[in-house]
Amino acid sequence: MNRSPVSRPAVLSLPPWLAHPLRTQRGPVPWSAVTRGALAAGPLLLAGVLSGRTPLGVLAAIAAMLAGINDRPGSRRASVRRLGVPALAGALGLLVGTYTGQVLSAVPLTLLLTVLGLAAGGISAVGPVASAAGTQLLVASAIGAGMPAAESGWQRALAFLAGAGWLLLLRLALPTPGSLAGDFRFDGERKAVADVYDAVAALLDAVGTETATARRAALTAALDHAQDALAGPRLRRYAGSAAERRLHAQYAAALPLAEAATALAWVGEPVSARAAEGPRRLAAAVRGNTGTGPLPAPTRSAPALRALDEALLRAAEAFDRTEDGAHRLLARRRGARDAVRAALGTGGREYGLRVALCFGASAAVAQALHHTRWYGQHQHWYWLPATAVFLVKPDLGPLASRVLSRAAGTVLGALVFAGFAAVLPRPEGLIVLVAVCGALIPVATRNFAALTTVVTVLVLALVMVGGESQASASRIGETLLACAIVLVVGHLPMPGERGGGVRARLAAAAGAAHAYLVHVLSESGDRSERWALRREAYRTLAEARAAIALAAAELPALARHTEGTDAVAAVLERLVDTTTACAVHLDDTGHLTPRHTRQLQELLDELKQRQEWVGPPAAA
Repeated sequence: MNRSPVSRPAVLSLPPWLAHPLRTQRGPVPWSAVTRGALAAGPLLLAGVLSGRTPLGVLAAIAAMLAGINDRPGSRRASVRRLGVPALAGALGLLVGTYTGQVLSAVPLTLLLTVLGLAAGGISAVGPVASAAGTQLLVASAIGAGMPAAESGWQRALAFLAGAGWLLLLRLALPTPGSLAGDFRFDGERKAVADVYDAVAALLDAVGTETATARRAALTAALDHAQDALAGPRLRRYAGSAAERRLHAQYAAALPLAEAATALAWVGEPVSARAAEGPRRLAAAVRGNTGTGPLPAPTRSAPALRALDEALLRAAEAFDRTEDGAHRLLARRRGARDAVRAALGTGGREYGLRVALCFGASAAVAQALHHTRWYGQHQHWYWLPATAVFLVKPDLGPLASRVLSRAAGTVLGALVFAGFAAVLPRPEGLIVLVAVCGALIPVATRNFAALTTVVTVLVLALVMVGGESQASASRIGETLLACAIVLVVGHLPMPGERGGGVRARLAAAAGAAHAYLVHVLSESGDRSERWALRREAYRTLAEARAAIALAAAELPALARHTEGTDAVAAVLERLVDTTTACAVHLDDTGHLTPRHTRQLQELLDELKQRQEWVGPPAAA
């Protein structure tokens, strides 16, 4: 008897703007960051209470909390910029907000904050550190203007710097699990470089399979992270210690391996498992700070395999060399002119205008509610504009996702805090609650709603210790109002073309890809220059991919402005991959095959057809 196939229920498919808030990053618990969080905000608040300077202790704890949000995995040197620059911007914002809030009336103050939002929004388009700095500048200026205090502006700014500086000191001084192997100062760099070799091995395993593209993207991310970890601020131009020079040499040795692995992925013919064994042994040697031992050599039957073998030999020499000269780190080629161009470009202008409108409107509404005593007698009106700053930030997720996560997180956080406040002794119980929330922040950063919940509990505890006992209900109302303001402003028509941030990222990626292609076709013998151009091409492409993914998860009214950009990014990705394969083949044979030239011409023709997204094509 024939049986009809069993019908399965259709899988519920949520729209991107609704599915995004439910996504959570996975990974092991960062216990080092958890320890730093527990030792930061809570002890600072306790010190302020015991010294009789509770308001300054609250500000220091807020600064430590904001620094904790930026305390991401990486090297100690990179953390100086990642934590220090936003802290300086926050201190400046607190200084400006405090003094202007004391002397300006509501209308001039609102105009000043709007202009500040315009500048900070444009600066945020420069990069992640600049974005964090712009956020802290605006949040601190709102706190300074909307949280009256007896202390002067410079005292509050110093307290803010002390709070962030305390967490930075913990980041520099406390050991981490990876510090047991060799010099503990460079454990973040060591892990980042080892991850590069593991990513090369993973790509070699995936050659010829459907996962090769994703593995190549993971290799790009690992190289970006290692580059940032090694390129932190330094007093001298080159690495000063033997351990650091060794890490720089090991990173440099990974670049030709990554190039050969990418060329093999472009060819698409599976390689033996033996090929990935060498990079894995190199990764273990970096993590353990040991020698490599014998490395299995891959077969040399093709140009890319020969390049992989030669790269392994050079890597073995670099690993076994005890004394090594200074290496020029192939860092990003971006100076002040590039930063200004990004801030004043289409992406910076669009984002700056949107931040200015959201920040200015929320500050105006907050002051109107405050002066009319609409929601109570409390003296603080900073929550509404500070919330709007976090909601308008595109690097925290799509607009609808941010709004939903913030609303849900604030309501849940306020309810959780109300339960704790009813049973905890004051202020000691609240100080312990602040310490616990500080420890939870590094884990909560994996989901914006979870982060909002933890931050809401922490800030409400700080506010209650500072003397404001009834804040939960008003914070919920102000958050929902901020969500409404940002949703309205986020969908307003703006001057110029929509999707300016995505257009700017794609144009930068196209420019970097063409520069890389021109260098390879010129057959220059400068491999360091080639690897630097290759790194910039892949890095700008990854940034464009991230911006496109966020734009695609917006509400349909916004997502339609960037439709088709993922296809443009895919063409650029194939162009950079093909250029890499051409470079490896030229090194081996001195000429290109018909497949290489045909693929390059097809990709360049396709990019020419999509000129409206990437700008005019560059001559190859």
